[in-house]
Amino acid sequence: MYVRQFMTAQVFTVNPELSIADTMALMREKKISRLPVVEKGKLVGFVTDGDLREASPSKATTLSVFELNYLVAKTPIREVAIKKVVFCHPDTQIEDAALLMRDHKIGGLPVVDNGKVVGIITGSDILDAFLDIMGFRSPGQRVMIETRDQIGVMSDLAVTTKEFDVNIGSLAVYHLKDNQIQILARLQGDQVAEVEEALQKKGYQVKK
Repeated sequence: MYVRQFMTAQVFTVNPELSIADTMALMREKKISRLPVVEKGKLVGFVTDGDLREASPSKATTLSVFELNYLVAKTPIREVAIKKVVFCHPDTQIEDAALLMRDHKIGGLPVVDNGKVVGIITGSDILDAFLDIMGFRSPGQRVMIETRDQIGVMSDLAVTTKEFDVNIGSLAVYHLKDNQIQILARLQGDQVAEVEEALQKKGYQVKK
């Protein structure tokens, strides 16, 4: 699974000379929380609503409301935007993009192809990918199978489902302690109960 499958391709960008006030207005209008900063087609920065809140003068300031408004209206976004931007490619694997976000403690990545911003991927997009991998949106019955992590488990599962004309719609494996695994499967067919019974007779723990 790749970033291009889950990224938002319609990306709003800002010029580094745009003011903080205008950038905040754009975010409110488009209902977005982060923007790539682009100059002459090149990614030069990245700004989030959190960056803008931190850049805004504190309520404890001695500046007048007119001075505050002047600062927000005149300060260019280049003054507060992140300069060293962490980004990814459309063909970056989704788990690598998730790791980048985790390691850098950020909620989104610009997606760059041949030097041009072509998309943006966020933590919400990563969550969508996770739900797809887990088969949350797939049809069928959710079945949890717990067993030892050993050769032949997947083959045994495939043979058993085929025997009862049941399709495996999705499959995910979670590794536990003591060489145990949990297999989360979405099974499609009229004889899922028979598959569960057959697996239990073979020594597998089957849970809903």
